[in-house]
This record gives sequence, structure tokens and C-alpha cells, in this order.
Amino acid sequence: MLYINHISKTFGDFSALNDVNLHVSRGTVFGLLGPNGAGKTTLIRIINHIIRPDSGQLIFDGHPMSDEDVVRIGYLPEERGLYKKMKVGEQAVYLARLKGLDKDTAERRLHEWFDRLDIDSWWNRKVEELSKGMQQKVQFVVTVLHEPQLLIFDEPFSGFDPVNADILKREILRLKSQGSTIIFSTHNMPSAEELCDEIALINHSEVVLSGPLAEIKAQHPGQDLDRIFIETVTGKTSNNQAI
Repeated sequence: MLYINHISKTFGDFSALNDVNLHVSRGTVFGLLGPNGAGKTTLIRIINHIIRPDSGQLIFDGHPMSDEDVVRIGYLPEERGLYKKMKVGEQAVYLARLKGLDKDTAERRLHEWFDRLDIDSWWNRKVEELSKGMQQKVQFVVTVLHEPQLLIFDEPFSGFDPVNADILKREILRLKSQGSTIIFSTHNMPSAEELCDEIALINHSEVVLSGPLAEIKAQHPGQDLDRIFIETVTGKTSNNQAI
């Protein structure tokens, strides 16, 4: 679905990404992992055409990615961006129409999603009346509503209690079963281990570990992803080469 070929990006003297090469297989959940400042957010912004790389190329669905492809992406950023004074339903319809849906289709899909997530009673409430977790549910729905081929979730469980985090995990897996390709960026290794088919670990602007999660775990017998993450980043073992 997505090839990331030799992507580099600097900001002044700081190297945010250095010759990053990855591929995201169609219909999978791809975990983009790494410590703070590793370069994950920069890469996500490049994929969304928010910023441009200094060098390298993105191949999206078989062709060089263009601005027109961005509408085929659903992006849930870590920093939330709902308008506090607007009513939930009004805002959700507005954002859906920015993604190309007509008003009737947007309202129908929104009510289906809101009903499934048990939030339809929030339709006429202002966003500022909702908790952080409630706002997160609304923004999740808006992200997936136009049924994009590629979904990018940056720390999607932030602000959720365990029950609602499990609900969201089920929805992510349901979207995958329906054919969506998902990039999942997180610091939560148990969630990544639970959801991801493939992972890439970025540290200090470079990919230091990547591949199918099952293969990586087979190369680190008896270790969970938390331990693999720590040992790879700190360099305490020899298992820190890309596979």
C-alpha cells in the first residue's frame, strides 16, 4: 500500500529522518514505534503532505504519491483539534464534508458509528462539554468516516479508560478486516503487540528494527515487545539490526 523510499528530513542542523526505508503491506496494522524525538511524527506529517521531505519518495497504491492522494488517508493526530464551541453532530458533518461526503451520507454514516459506539446522545452537545476520552471517540469517527484506504492513528488510546480502549481496539481490528491498511504510532508496547502485524522501530532518525512482528519475536524468544524495544534502543544486545 505504501513504500517509503530513502526519506530524509532535516530542520536546520537537526536530522529528523535519515534515509528511512519502509513498506506498509496492504490490509495490515503497521506499528510505527520509537521513543520521543525519534522521528515518527515527522514521518507521519510527510506521509500526509503536511511537510515535504528533503529527499526520497513515497509510493502510494502503486504510484508516486501526490496531493490528490491525501483524501484517501484518514489521520488521527496525537494533538486533538475539535472546535470546542460547536455541537458534536454539526462539527462532525462539517468535517466529513471536507473529506468529500455529501450531507445526507455524512449524517447517515455518523449516526451508524455513533450508535455503535453508544455516543448518539452526544449529537447536540457542545464539544467543550465532553471529556477528553469522549472527544477522542468523536475524532476517531470523523477520521474513519470517509472510508479511506490508509488510516494513520497517532496514540489513539490517549485519554481512554481500559474499557473504551478495548472498544477502540476492536474497531481498529474490524476496519482491518474490512480491508483498511492502518499505521499505528504508539508508545504503548502491549497495545502494539496486541494489534500489529508488522512493526518498525525508529531511533535517532533511523530505522533500527523492522519486519513482521511474529518474526521479530521469534528472533527474541521469551521476550515481549517492551523488552525488545528497550534492548534495541539502548543497544544492550546485538539484536539491533534491521531485518
